[in-house]
Amino acid sequence: MTNIEISVTTDYKKRANDYVHEVYDLVKKRNPDEKEFLQATREIFDSLRPVFIKHPEYIKNGILERITEPERIIQFRVAWEDDQGKVHVNRGYRVQFNSDLGPYKGGIRFHPSVNSSIMKFLAFEQIFKNALTGQPIGGGKGGADFDPKGKSEREIMRFTQSFTTELSKYIGPDVDVPAGDIGVGRREIGYMFGQYNRLKGGYEAGVFTGKDPNHGGSLGRKEATGYGTVYFVDEMLKAKNLSFKGKTVIVSGSGNVSIYAMEKAMQLGAKVVACSDSDGYIYDRNGIDLDLVKQLKEVENKRIWEYTKEHPEAEYHEDRSKIWSIKCDIALPCATQNELDEIAAHMLVANGVIAIGEGANMPCTLEAIDLFQEHEVLFAPAKAANAGGVAVSAMEMSQNSMRLSWTVEEVDERLQAVMKNIYASCIDAAERFGHPGNIVVGANIAGFLKVADAMVAHGIN
Repeated sequence: MTNIEISVTTDYKKRANDYVHEVYDLVKKRNPDEKEFLQATREIFDSLRPVFIKHPEYIKNGILERITEPERIIQFRVAWEDDQGKVHVNRGYRVQFNSDLGPYKGGIRFHPSVNSSIMKFLAFEQIFKNALTGQPIGGGKGGADFDPKGKSEREIMRFTQSFTTELSKYIGPDVDVPAGDIGVGRREIGYMFGQYNRLKGGYEAGVFTGKDPNHGGSLGRKEATGYGTVYFVDEMLKAKNLSFKGKTVIVSGSGNVSIYAMEKAMQLGAKVVACSDSDGYIYDRNGIDLDLVKQLKEVENKRIWEYTKEHPEAEYHEDRSKIWSIKCDIALPCATQNELDEIAAHMLVANGVIAIGEGANMPCTLEAIDLFQEHEVLFAPAKAANAGGVAVSAMEMSQNSMRLSWTVEEVDERLQAVMKNIYASCIDAAERFGHPGNIVVGANIAGFLKVADAMVAHGIN
């Protein structure tokens, strides 16, 4: 390399680094109190410096400035009446972050922790996750600070209908297609779908995904996020001549993602020994009885500690964060953001964990991720490993548009293909941009490139 070439390369690196620093400083200045959103942007930005060295046109087009600013944020009041006739008011959100690849797509979360920062971080992550699927969908997210726990079915229905009345002004099959998330399952999606169609005076099947398969939903959607996480981790293991067979696995959470991650891991020969809910966790050294967990959580809506009534040999512990102290080969955090911190990561590493698969959205802190990478633990980041759910949601949109329904086998075959393609894209991007084998960097770059190229093609707006 000549002195001139070295000088040009050095100049490009400095320009790229300066650009990333300047834009991140701007994001911090504009969003000073939004810690989750800042965490998500920092994690992406740290991966993108080599991209701007090779693609200075992204700097010229202000891609980072544009991609970190939502196209639209909607905040609205949700008034509803409880069973005693008392009026309550909650706050609803929809963050329509980026539509360069297609209509906004992302879930709706009902949880008391919901706020602007969490909605923005989830919607921002959704941009890149959706891009990785290869489906024509943009990124968005929504929700409300409503707590479904302790509410009657009629109260949940009234709240959901009130929420949808306001949300309906901003969504549509070719505009924004919400789905479920924490606190929003098939029942709530059914209430939203019914209210939306009443308000519109028609039947628009493609406006929500996660519907009951008997009413326009896709077979396999309930299982998709959990199955997809395990399919992705399996690809990661295969690359090292490893597999789930004979491995000990712990899974946080006990909702849809967790239940079906456990199911697929067991089908691949793993022994799952622990899972949790917001109160605590259970440890069953004999292996989790998944049918009982499904009965407790999907049918009876009970707490996980009741597992020990049927299996008194199992242990229940109230501090759910200590689930990571259990010795395991593979850990799948599938509950919520930042549930696995540096302390938990140290416990897992000390106990010999070989792989981590993020089934939830951003469940590991940046410090935990750094520690796993430092100790060469295989790590599957959420925006890649967690993408199976939205991939099948996009398949539901396609089925609705074509007025047909695929079999569960067809959906699962397509899901496996999507997850294999995502893994291959992550590995390829990491290799091309100087970080071979780093799936975190690869996922960030692969997702970013798809969106950035579309934004350049569409012009500045």
